[in-house]
Amino acid sequence: MTAKLIHGYEVVIGFETHTQLATKSKIFSRAATAFGAEPNTQACAVDLALPGTLPVMNREAVACAIKLGLALGSHIAPVSIFARKNYFYPDLPKGYQISQFEIPVVQGGEVSFFLGDEKKTVRLVRAHLEEDAGKSLHEDFIGQSGIDLNRAGTPLLEIVTEPDIRSSEEAVAYAKELHKIVTWIGICDGNMQEGSFRCDANVSVRKPGQPLGTRREIKNLNSFKFMQQAIDYEIRWQIEQIEDGHAIQQATVLFDPDTGETRAMRTKEDAADYRYFPDPDLPPLHISEQWIEEQRAQMAELPRTMAARFVADYGLPEYDATTLTQSKAMAAYFEAVAKACGQAKLASNWIMGEVSRRLNMAEIGIEQAPVSSAQLAALIARIADGTISNNAAKQVFDALWTGEGQDVDAVIEAKGLKQMNDSGALEKIIDEVIAANADNVAQFRAGKDKAFNALVGQIMKASKGKANPTQVNELLRAKLAG
Repeated sequence: MTAKLIHGYEVVIGFETHTQLATKSKIFSRAATAFGAEPNTQACAVDLALPGTLPVMNREAVACAIKLGLALGSHIAPVSIFARKNYFYPDLPKGYQISQFEIPVVQGGEVSFFLGDEKKTVRLVRAHLEEDAGKSLHEDFIGQSGIDLNRAGTPLLEIVTEPDIRSSEEAVAYAKELHKIVTWIGICDGNMQEGSFRCDANVSVRKPGQPLGTRREIKNLNSFKFMQQAIDYEIRWQIEQIEDGHAIQQATVLFDPDTGETRAMRTKEDAADYRYFPDPDLPPLHISEQWIEEQRAQMAELPRTMAARFVADYGLPEYDATTLTQSKAMAAYFEAVAKACGQAKLASNWIMGEVSRRLNMAEIGIEQAPVSSAQLAALIARIADGTISNNAAKQVFDALWTGEGQDVDAVIEAKGLKQMNDSGALEKIIDEVIAANADNVAQFRAGKDKAFNALVGQIMKASKGKANPTQVNELLRAKLAG
């Protein structure tokens, strides 16, 4: 599909996502990784590279990398190498960061997702293990800065994409899908506010058919809302600069949510500036096929596998199946409803529609939904067997959601929402409506379908909305044809 152009320019975006791994200790030491500790209480001698210390690889961090590779369909390197990435910054106590450069542990793979009803796929270059740096704390009101080294040595997987993304909307959809995957397989808690899932967006623009433009990297995007705002602003800024005759300079920029603008932090370094070389204290990382298979056996059903099963077992469209597997809780809720009522597509429609709408309004997850899967299944069963109409079902759902009622059948009875399915009683109403609306009858017989709908409306009104619409249509057509 042709990429959407903005003022005649094509947008090109690549992502680098720093995923903090859910280990109890750091990547090369036994220091804790718990969030919120007092500054500089979780940085040990190894994290600071004090003389005489040696890093030791955290086996669980490697297991997390293997799981990610399996989840993304990547190649897991049997041998990978750690390197020292040299740069000088106050929160980097060693003067270098241990990372992977030439041979990363996870290579290739892809992330697929829906943007609207269109399926998109972003190719991955790599995911490599590395340690986090510390954190600079700036106290503007006293004009001083401090350094907290608690994060130094925290295990990260940096996940790098090809420049396959073509809009801010697509970027957010990709980030959400990746967030879902890493939390689903349990390698990251996904807490963006605490820095567990941090995204950097490399943004450039070009005229169609031209070489890639100069990119600027927006660092540390820690919410999906700010991510879209930052990318949109950067796109507009770059286009305006080019149109005004200015060249884009490669740079690292930050997004300011208060102004809605990006601002340059420093010129962007290239790999050569970091003077990578193999870390002499760490031997090559060896991953056996047996270890990979052990991790595969321990993993829960992956979202893409579950979505494919929902298509095969329940006959759902791929879009529905993908939407319902946005979280384990959502998938479990759907499957419980579908199995209980035997109406998978109806269950999907209700969960993606009314249930999701209410959850969004209340700003809660499906785990906190007031309507249980058993209640929703009972409600859908009453729609399927013709006991209530769709409109009546919404009234029942509202009663369940607000706690006005707990039992579906009791709510239906109390509110008098049962559909009129007695054909004798319906025929009497239909006969009365036909007799009272001779003009509409004549118009319908003259080929005007709107007249039929008007008659149906009169019948529903006469039945106080309790007539079964399907039955009304069948009986009315039969009588008008007679």
